Amino acid sequence: MKVKSMGFNPRSMLMAGALATTAVLALAGCAGGAGDASGDGSSALTVWVDAERVDALKAAAAAYENKTGVAVKLVSKDTAKIKDDFLQQVPTGKGPDITMGAHDWLGELVTNGVVAPIELADKQDDFLEVAYAAATYDGKQYMLPYAVENLALLRNADLVPEAATSFDDMIAKGTAAGVTHPFLVQQGPESDPYHLYPFQTSFGAPVFGGDENGYDATDLQIGNEGGLAYAQWLSAQGKNGTGVLNTEITGDIASQAFLSGDAAFWLTGPWNVTAAQDAGINLAVDLITSPGVEAAQPFAGVKGFFVSEQSKNKVAANDFLVNYLGTEDVQTALYASGNVLPALKASAEAASSDPIVAGFAAVGAEAVPMPAIPEMGAVWQFWGIAEAAIINGEDPTAIWRKLAADVQGAIG
Repeated sequence: MKVKSMGFNPRSMLMAGALATTAVLALAGCAGGAGDASGDGSSALTVWVDAERVDALKAAAAAYENKTGVAVKLVSKDTAKIKDDFLQQVPTGKGPDITMGAHDWLGELVTNGVVAPIELADKQDDFLEVAYAAATYDGKQYMLPYAVENLALLRNADLVPEAATSFDDMIAKGTAAGVTHPFLVQQGPESDPYHLYPFQTSFGAPVFGGDENGYDATDLQIGNEGGLAYAQWLSAQGKNGTGVLNTEITGDIASQAFLSGDAAFWLTGPWNVTAAQDAGINLAVDLITSPGVEAAQPFAGVKGFFVSEQSKNKVAANDFLVNYLGTEDVQTALYASGNVLPALKASAEAASSDPIVAGFAAVGAEAVPMPAIPEMGAVWQFWGIAEAAIINGEDPTAIWRKLAADVQGAIG
């Protein structure tokens, strides 16, 4: 069962439309935001954002204040501390009205009761499918998405002028290029399931199935027949097979080899594009080649903004997110601040005039949201260790079946 077709249809999740500005002003005028440092009940929204995004949001903040009279205070926060600070402060009635973050925080944020649903359903068609799905948890939308990140296949076009048509064709083309590494994907002592997931999905072996409400932890699919086929493929590509997959290849080793021109293909994310361009690589971004019978579907990580459950200005916060941060001008400005594919379709299409962005967008059309459900922790706990064991020569069937049993046991 492919996660891409597992029933994500948020269109059926009926929610109320956008509230009128008069309601925004009525609510905003009677209470201050949860993050209002003054504590005097003044009309203001406090927004936590990382340093790179502050400038991109200044125009939207000013426009919102001019339109509604509600001030928007942008607070620059250390990205590494945002989630923990949010989780700690919101239950005490402190913290911001809005925080930026990643969609895979949702399970933890919702479970801890620190985020409120937002009114996004009316704008579903404005966003990339994977972005809207990632904003959805248990049938409700909790996040205004602004960026989508996923893996793609980087190709040194000077070594290999044309894209590969299959995994085997990629290895053949890379070998013919005469470099040390036809293809690289970072691994490490405990493998790297995130980077290998597109290959796993090509065998029809998603981690979880699901329905219109998102992923379903009771529908564990990692141990299905497709999973066993994937395990056999891992073994064939590992230590006792072709050697294409190697747990000694770390991210640094893969990067150094590709940037020095000693690798033809590299499976990685947009975070490595600038380094490749700076190194003078004639870079192309291709679809991820599939070793199975289905499309290779990488995980998508979606960035966005959440409303605090303790915000005293929820209506204003929702209005600012949906009707200001969800606009093409703002989403394009956010793209310019980080060069990550915008979540809004119009902005994504404009950004795709860059062939590098277009390449990642094409792969992203097949991507699936990284599961945000708490049960995903039980998968990560065992997943990479099992893959590394198979790559390093242990029995693929026995190891994969043990993986599925361990995950099921941990989930309960």
